[in-house]
Amino acid sequence: MAPDPAVAEGSLEALQGLPCIRLTTEQGDSALVALHGAQVLSWVAGGRERLYLSPRAVFDGKSAIRGGIPLCFPQFNQRGPLPKHGFARNLAWRRVAACKEGDAQSALCLELTDRDATRTCWPERFAAQLTVTLGAGSLRVQLAVHNTGNRDEGAWDFTTALHTYLRVEDVGRAQLTGLDGCARWDALADARGVQQGPVTFSGEYDRVFRAPAGAIHLHDGAHGLQITQSASLSNTVVWNPGAALCARLADLPPDGFRSMLCVEAAQIDQSVTLAPGQPWQGWQELRVLPGPY
Repeated sequence: MAPDPAVAEGSLEALQGLPCIRLTTEQGDSALVALHGAQVLSWVAGGRERLYLSPRAVFDGKSAIRGGIPLCFPQFNQRGPLPKHGFARNLAWRRVAACKEGDAQSALCLELTDRDATRTCWPERFAAQLTVTLGAGSLRVQLAVHNTGNRDEGAWDFTTALHTYLRVEDVGRAQLTGLDGCARWDALADARGVQQGPVTFSGEYDRVFRAPAGAIHLHDGAHGLQITQSASLSNTVVWNPGAALCARLADLPPDGFRSMLCVEAAQIDQSVTLAPGQPWQGWQELRVLPGPY
């Protein structure tokens, strides 16, 4: 059965005063996407919220929203001269179109182009499109970037990440499999190594992995997710603030670290270089797995 046009195109609503678009499927799954930052704030699949959104998140239309799937662009973290994680997550995006893609029942495309607010800190001419596709038990987020400059304006570089906050029942009992044998950098200890066995959590955790060729599986009690990403995103970042850092973050409750785990599809070890007219794209897909896990 073809999806209802009104459902496929998405419905407009507000969350904490911010305009959002909700996508739904015939099976009852849904995704809520804010125009601010083109940020996915909620993904409900199988009757359960799968993303973590902090109850202390700021919704002022200027600041980054803690949780969901923030977009880091055109800079990851503080690896460069721009504000932390770039500016894309702090600006309003424009709705371009909604479309049906593959077996997804609804999709939404948002766009951000260079403007005065971006050129004050990054002079490059660009167009970025973020497409969210929702299927039965699946969510795919794709970023497409295009250098829209003239041929005589030269190439520019960027780094990026889909900074996905996954909801977990208890991070102390959660595990990630699929990263075994992957090279990794421990950002806390500034040490390099190779992952051996499942990734588990007993405190603050911040590591950048060479992305695996196959899928990563999140084992979360009775719940499981399969996480895949495009080859164009060559890093996987795994982060949890732990108790001490969480207590210092104003937009997280003190125990928020227990209910979240970031598994990010990223391109940060090596920046992407785009010549004028050149495009790039990368994606992350989340898929519900049958339990128990």
